[in-house]
Amino acid sequence: MIRKVAVIMGSDSDWPVVKGACAQLKDLGIPFEAHILSAHRTPAQAAAFAKGAKEAGFGVILCAAGMAAHLAGAFAANTTLPVIGIPMKGGTMDGLDALLATVQMPSGIPVATVALNGAKNAAWLAAQILALSDEQLAARLEAERVKMGDEIAAKEARLQQEIAAL
Repeated sequence: MIRKVAVIMGSDSDWPVVKGACAQLKDLGIPFEAHILSAHRTPAQAAAFAKGAKEAGFGVILCAAGMAAHLAGAFAANTTLPVIGIPMKGGTMDGLDALLATVQMPSGIPVATVALNGAKNAAWLAAQILALSDEQLAARLEAERVKMGDEIAAKEARLQQEIAAL
């Protein structure tokens, strides 16, 4: 049985970016749940979710947060599941503060971190982690990589045709 991915947002304002991760997970056939939990405004609920995530069937947790961006670290402190942080653009530093807060974790409490607003890549990374123990998912990921390569080859062929027609 494939494990689920938890997609956690610190605020509903993160949804326009985070829905890209949910769509990618859905396209890959990976079950997921999305929730709004805050490291600062709902710390007890966030900690409880993280502590019970493995038993609830989750295999990876994605956490999107901006500015202080403590959400991924708060989750990582309360679970041994892989946590992938999605630093969100915005605020005075346009996301740099979120990126640094997400990536700078103490030893023993790692958070994998994707680019600013990198929700789709967070979903891909979660899929790769889950595929380590799911051969069917691994085959789907491999097929997607082949498809990506074919798309680039087609674009290259069109470019060369356009250059030849100059």
